[in-house]
Amino acid sequence: MDIQKLTAEALGTAFLLIGVVGSGIMAQSLTDDIALALLANAIATGCTLYFIITILGPISGAHFNPIVTLAFAIKGEHPWRLVASYIPVQIIGGIAGVWLCHIMFDLSLFQTSSTARTGVNQWTSEIFATFGLLLVIFGGLRSRPDTVPTLVAIYITGAYWFTSSTSFANPAVTIARAFTDTFAGINPAHVVAFIVAQIIGLAIALPMIRLLFSDETPKQP
Repeated sequence: MDIQKLTAEALGTAFLLIGVVGSGIMAQSLTDDIALALLANAIATGCTLYFIITILGPISGAHFNPIVTLAFAIKGEHPWRLVASYIPVQIIGGIAGVWLCHIMFDLSLFQTSSTARTGVNQWTSEIFATFGLLLVIFGGLRSRPDTVPTLVAIYITGAYWFTSSTSFANPAVTIARAFTDTFAGINPAHVVAFIVAQIIGLAIALPMIRLLFSDETPKQP
């Protein structure tokens, strides 16, 4: 039923933001070492992705990301009638997850971030991070669907470190992180450019996915 799918998408995106923002708050409160804090943040995010994709994937497809929803819809693998409802619940779920983090860590509920994340280097990182994420998802589904939760978790954990933007790769996550002035935040003024970069990553990824993972692509013996 649609209500099950939408609930799963909202809940999963909320958990994702709790993993991202909550671990960032905890790490920042325990250490002044930025590298160690980023490592903790990356590991917690990867762990969160693994369990939410595993348990909620059979219900909604475990998108938790408007870019992923659009990619599946464009490929004809997700009904367009659900796109208009998936994306809002992903955004709402993400913001709710951020606010729950603030309550759990006794912070002011309503915040906006002052963390600057802008520039060609970060926009390029978001294009690449989004491209890579989609390649991992569709490549995993083409070769070994049961490994997708692990593949996505490992990819994002690594991408925290090999992209200068720390791999948002998700408009719902980007919007939600504008509502926290903590380790994981992004200045609201920089959100639109990140989302544009993510859409560009989608546009580049789709033809590559068709080339590499189409039904006509021969599998290796």
